[in-house]
Order: sequence, then C-alpha cells, then structure tokens
Amino acid sequence: MQDGNNENSKPKAGDLPDGLFTESGSEKTPPPCILVIFGASGDLTGKKLIPALYNLMDDGLLPANFVCVGFARREKTHEAFRAEMSEHIKNYSRTKAEENELQAFTEKLFYFQSDFDNDTGYQNLNTYLSDLDKKYGTMGNRIYYLSVQPTYFSPIAEKLQKNGLIYDDADKSKFSRLIIEKPFGRDLNSALDLQAEMTKNLAENQIYRIDHYLGKETVQNLLVFRFSNAIFEGLWNNRYVDNIQITVGESIGIEERGDFYESAGLVRDIIQNHLMQVLSLVTMEPPSSLSADSIRDEKVKLLSAIRHYKDEEIDKYTLRGQYKEGFVNGEKVAAYRSENKVNPESNVETFAAMRLSIDNWRWAGVPIYIRAGKRLPKRTTEICVMFKKPPGVLFNKNEHESAPNCFIFRIQPNEGISIACNSKVPGTANLIQPVTMDFQYDNFFGKSVPEAYERLIHDCIMGDNTLFARVDEAIHSWRFITPILERWNSQKFTPEDFYNAGTWGPKGADMLLQSEGRKWKMI
Repeated sequence: MQDGNNENSKPKAGDLPDGLFTESGSEKTPPPCILVIFGASGDLTGKKLIPALYNLMDDGLLPANFVCVGFARREKTHEAFRAEMSEHIKNYSRTKAEENELQAFTEKLFYFQSDFDNDTGYQNLNTYLSDLDKKYGTMGNRIYYLSVQPTYFSPIAEKLQKNGLIYDDADKSKFSRLIIEKPFGRDLNSALDLQAEMTKNLAENQIYRIDHYLGKETVQNLLVFRFSNAIFEGLWNNRYVDNIQITVGESIGIEERGDFYESAGLVRDIIQNHLMQVLSLVTMEPPSSLSADSIRDEKVKLLSAIRHYKDEEIDKYTLRGQYKEGFVNGEKVAAYRSENKVNPESNVETFAAMRLSIDNWRWAGVPIYIRAGKRLPKRTTEICVMFKKPPGVLFNKNEHESAPNCFIFRIQPNEGISIACNSKVPGTANLIQPVTMDFQYDNFFGKSVPEAYERLIHDCIMGDNTLFARVDEAIHSWRFITPILERWNSQKFTPEDFYNAGTWGPKGADMLLQSEGRKWKMI
C-alpha cells in the first residue's frame, strides 16, 4: 500500500475511483425458494417470465431446490398449466427447448386457483406452499411476483401479510420478497399513498420494483463503459458533451390494451420509469462502490437535480402527440382513436418529447432530449451522447466539414455500442466522411444475450436489488413528471399534435431541437 502522503498517490483529474471494478468474488449459489406468480394466466407470464425461468435453469442459474406456482382466478389443472407453459417456452425462449430439459422444468410448475381478495385462498396457499417446502426442500423462502393490474398491488400485499405469507424482515432464517411490475402509482400523490400502504405490510428492502429495461445488457454496461474506461469518463461532462438524446420507438400500436392505455398513456408507460432510469445511469456521478445503495444513492441525486418546469416552460420544452392512421412496414394501420376500447375523443398521448436540464456541475448547460412513441417507423431504443465539434479552424467549410462525434448505446434491437468519428476519404481530395466503430454482444461473445427478466429474477432470488428502483427514485421521477401530466390534462389536442402512423411523431418534436440549432440523430 502506498503512503497516503506520497504525491503520486493523490487522485488526479479524470482518475476513476479505486476498487469500483476490481473485486473478484466468486459467484454465489442461489438459495432454495418458491416463486409465486400472481396473474399467471396473463401474457407476461407465458411470454416472458416462464421462458426466463427456463433459460435460467438451462444456464444453471436457478436453485437446485426451486418451485414455481402460478396463482390466478381461472380454474385450471397443474397438467393444463404445464402444457400451456411448455408451448410458451417453445415459442418464446431465447434458447431451443430440449424435450428432456423441458419436462424436468415443467415438473416444477404448479397451479393454484383463487381470487386475489379471498382470505381462505391465501390460507390454503400458505398450507400448500408449506407442503411444497417439505417435498422440494425450498426452506420456506418465498418470492411473490405481482403480474397484475396496479390496483391489486396493495390488496395482495395486505392479504399476504395478514395470512402469514410475509415474514418479519428481521427473520434471517428465511426470506419473503415482493416483485412489483410497473407503474408504481399514477402520479406523485398516488405513488406516496401506495408506498405508505405497501410499507404497512413489508419492509422497503422486501419490495422489488421491476423495470425490465434495467435488466438489458447495454443498460447494465453503462456503468462499466463509463467508470472502467478512463478515456471516456474524462469526456463525460459539459466541457465536451453538446447534448444527449434518448429515443424509445415502437412500431406496434397498443395491441388490444386500449383500456390500459386510456388510463396510463405513454408517459406513465415508458418515460416515468424506463427513460428516467436510463437517464440516471447515463448521467449519474461515480458511486463509491458497486453496492446497491451506493448506485441508487447516486441515481437519486441525479433525479433530484433535474430542473422542474413552470407551466409556461412545460408548454415550451415538452410536447405530446397521438397517432393517426398511416402505414407501418408497408401495412395500413388504424388511428389510436379507432383502436379497441379507446375513447373516440381520447386525450391520451401516444408520443411525447421533452427537453430536460440537469442542474449540477457536470451537466449544467447540456440539453437532454428524450422522445418516445407508438406507431413510429421502427422498434428501437438507443442513447446518443453527442459531443461538441472542435473549433472551426481546419474542417469547417463545405466538403471539408466534419460531423459531430457521438457514442451510441443500442438497448434494442441488436444490443451494442457504436462510436461515430470522422475519417478522410481515400483519394487526393480532403473529403471527410463519418465512420462507425461498432460492437454487438451477439457477434463478439458468440452467444445470445440473456433476456432482461432472466437477470432481474435471478437478482431477486440472490437478494440483490441494485437493478430495482428504490422508492425515492420513483418519487423523484413523479415529482418531475406529475406537473407535466396535469398541464397536459388541462389542454386538448390541437391538429398539430397528431402524427401519421409510420412517422417520427408531430413536427413539434423536430422544432424542439431546431429552435436551438440541433436535430435528432437519424435512426
């Protein structure tokens, strides 16, 4: 160890924190447990959760003593549930399902029928899980996954606690954890109310607020990219960065979720959770360690530094839109107001764009542009960190002009990272052309990228809540978003707010950047 008074031991500008990525501990063994999925008859269970569990087993990451119980209101036998889940695994698993492995997995699937508000059902569930503990050696450990409408979050938590299915957090001999799907509340007040209700029945560290974006490899890689590469971290500030753009585009519409979308809208569905979480990882300060609390503390500091807008600033720096009929991938699609279970005069947004400002020393003066929408030209989620152009002395005119450098993080599809820089075109003329250095996970590592739910479910089993949102993260997001939603709710759509399906949103989204001499990166 160097002497602390040695001049060479003092940190210098651009140095990375010692020890952040130097720990080499071995992988821990996942503890035995039972996973109970509430809402097991829904699409999420069949298309995402069960295939994720199968892939975890295939990769050797599930506990040897593991059982999954599907809890739903419909009458169904164990055999019928297993047959349905087998088909879903064959259709949606990222790895090919081998028959012998599929049978071994589905033998650990069970079905339990009850209403969500029936005390007798929970009492019977407690007895049933205890019997499974004895048979499969799961040692009383419980994870409850609430794949249900948000209105059921608090009632289910209350019933679980009331009927002995939630343990005191001080009991270290076994654990009980609750995974909650988004959204956590509808606005600031409802989020605060929901938290108050949930913490009547569970400790905060027993609540795992899931955001599947945080389970994606590129999002996880943001910390490694930034904080383990000194050549990049030294550039990650307002001296070099001109602007940051985050885009979430979906070519699909609302897919028979008209009732959900009419109550939620795009901002609650995408921006309040996904985009705000991604933004915090892109712009947060280095944590003191890789512990869950250290990382989440820095995310909270960042979210609290986002400037809140007054009403007139909301009108200037945010906009919303709703898709009309149009063409996506060559096929004609209906307008949002013509979708099933949608109000023909709906005032719900299917597109939103915003300009954000972060009031701290690192990002002061750097605009953050975010946009998200349904029925856009393609499915894509990417982060673009756009750097300032060098002084216009050498390459600033006509054919000699250079393009801005940028880092691009592709979250979906084709997860990877690209760096765009300038190069001279071969020949006698001094022509400049942007070139891209590209990295894709599949190509480099030679295997398929695990699905986000695989990582998140595994982390919950391990008791690692790093990639799950802490309540203060959700509250700070709502503090910024709620005034915007209230402002929009007081207004009606204008003709300029509508956009044709298959385009990149209302023209106002382009004007948001053009008014400041910038434009969206072409995707």
